[in-house]
Amino acid sequence: QVQLVESGGGLVQTGGSLRLSCTPSGSIFGINDMAWYRQPAGKQRELVATSTRSGSTSYADSVKGRFTISRDNAKNTVLLQMNSLKPEDTAIYYCNMRGRRSRSDPREYAYWGQGTQVTVSS
Repeated sequence: QVQLVESGGGLVQTGGSLRLSCTPSGSIFGINDMAWYRQPAGKQRELVATSTRSGSTSYADSVKGRFTISRDNAKNTVLLQMNSLKPEDTAIYYCNMRGRRSRSDPREYAYWGQGTQVTVSS
């Protein structure tokens, strides 16, 4: 089963930057939306940023102006550049993609990564 592989998390001080990267472990066809979610300890998972195949992006209000999502459709990779990090950004960050298992299968599935920890110290 194809999973998404995330990297780039870690510990950073307030005001610092991190860049998260996500790529599938196998083939996913016709990927449409790519997104990043996060889940702080003891809280629900929340949507951070979304990138559509046509290139439009959207962000949670809490990260607008600080985070940038970008994608490479040829490599099926999505990045999240996080600047001016705050302690409240501390969470496990998850990558999400929606795509098909094969060219002949029209059904769309949601794929998830295992999560990468981002910790921002004050």
